Amino acid sequence: MQAVIETGGKQYLVAPKDKVTIEKLEASAGDTITFDKVLLVAKDSNVSVGKPYVSGSKVTGKILSQGRGEKLVIFKYRAKSRYRRKTGHRQAQTVVEIESIS
Repeated sequence: MQAVIETGGKQYLVAPKDKVTIEKLEASAGDTITFDKVLLVAKDSNVSVGKPYVSGSKVTGKILSQGRGEKLVIFKYRAKSRYRRKTGHRQAQTVVEIESIS
């Protein structure tokens, strides 16, 4: 069984027992979270596509950890003017293990 969920402005293809890294959710590790924005549910040959969401379906998962992603380096440079700026960014992320699709 597979499903496509929407969270944090992105879409993820998930199946039970998958570990998915998504945008940060306001919850702590060990909490159970429910995703109700399900775009597609596929079980064997039965496929349900939502318009835009599949009604009555939900995906539940358990938050494993909260953290930050790898550093993204931003470097600004202008030739012949000695202008250089280097900054970085680390996006806040949540790791979720998918428990069930219904």
